[in-house]
Amino acid sequence: MKIIRYPDRAQWADIVRRPQPENAQIDTVVKCILDDVKQYGDSAVIKYEEQFDHVQLSTLAVSAAEMDEAERLVAPELKAAIKLAHRNIEKFHAAQHFEGQKIETLKGVTCWQKSVPIERVGLYIPGGTAPLFSTVLMLATPAKIADCKEIVLCTPPDKTGKVHPAILFAAQTAGVNTLFKVGGVQAIGAMAYGTQTIPQVYKIFGPGNRYVMTAKQQVSLHQTAIDMPAGPSEVCVIADETSTAAFVAADLLSQAEHGTDSQVLLITTSEELLKEVESEINQQLMQLPRKTIAEKALANSLFVLVKDDNEAMALSNAYAPEHLIIATCNYNELATKVINAGSVFLGKYACESAGDYASGTNHTLPTHGYARAYSGVNLDSYQRKITFQQLDEAGITSIGRAVEAMAEAEQLQAHKQAMSIRIQSLQKSGSQKQ
Repeated sequence: MKIIRYPDRAQWADIVRRPQPENAQIDTVVKCILDDVKQYGDSAVIKYEEQFDHVQLSTLAVSAAEMDEAERLVAPELKAAIKLAHRNIEKFHAAQHFEGQKIETLKGVTCWQKSVPIERVGLYIPGGTAPLFSTVLMLATPAKIADCKEIVLCTPPDKTGKVHPAILFAAQTAGVNTLFKVGGVQAIGAMAYGTQTIPQVYKIFGPGNRYVMTAKQQVSLHQTAIDMPAGPSEVCVIADETSTAAFVAADLLSQAEHGTDSQVLLITTSEELLKEVESEINQQLMQLPRKTIAEKALANSLFVLVKDDNEAMALSNAYAPEHLIIATCNYNELATKVINAGSVFLGKYACESAGDYASGTNHTLPTHGYARAYSGVNLDSYQRKITFQQLDEAGITSIGRAVEAMAEAEQLQAHKQAMSIRIQSLQKSGSQKQ
């Protein structure tokens, strides 16, 4: 861990800067795979599954028998936990329903919005070093609430051609029944372009490694939308002299074990707390099965000692973390000063793990500073707002001349004529009535 004490503002740019990996080679590799999947469909997907996931597949779809087998294999305690988390996620996201109102902007001019689900969405669930069945719940639950007609889920199989049973049980719990054993770039390409087996979708959701994220960004340049740009996962913890060092250390380690490129930042107003957290991390780290991964992430972590709460919040907002934990005694006061963050955890008992799994909020969040401009996944992510307007004769009278004047000023004569012809029609019918 690198410790920085009382940095001046000129140093903040270096503190909040994320690593910028060289992507030129990745871009080329990803484009070749996407082009191959677009042209050859299933055969390309099967080829890349053998190459990257080291599995020979005769079929890409997860069968009903595999779903039934997963039901039997998942332990009762984990089933109960998944169902509890699903209920909370469902409750939180159901409360986000949009109710549009009809607004009469002027007499005879009525405008409103209608929320419409995206018909076909694709969910990508990484396999990698951990089976992220929690992400299934986070992505599929709001998709079902939004009433998306088709929800396609892709996740890499193991070397035997099986998907982790907890992923399948979570999908079943969330109501997803279109699942495919496909990972990596080939999964993104299959969902973006469609294959003989995998349906084309309109928007792709989900985390992944650098190759997956690059693939999402490349397909988003054309006809497929994505949830958000993203980089490695990250956490910022703001602590003071009242914070519990063991809790803070555990929160930092829970992020560090995600991956070697995870970002960990501690901002504190207390020198003593900083030292205690450093000691706690060294002790707790020894107990972790993913110790090696966490160590590499911590090697690039920063512990920053600042003068006061205002400076702590200003630095946090400059960093714009994916996860922000405010573990100070006055967390409610500091919460009002949050401007840039993906998801915020308040008080010493609100660990990031709660939001990652079961509190109800979504854990698919903007990283790499994108929290300055993007929200995390929510119900709106799966819906579009379509605007409507209705004009009657009074509406033409209310805004007709203004439309004509503006169209003429922009030298768009056909625009002006579309309104003028209606004004003239009303004038003609009015004179005939007289």
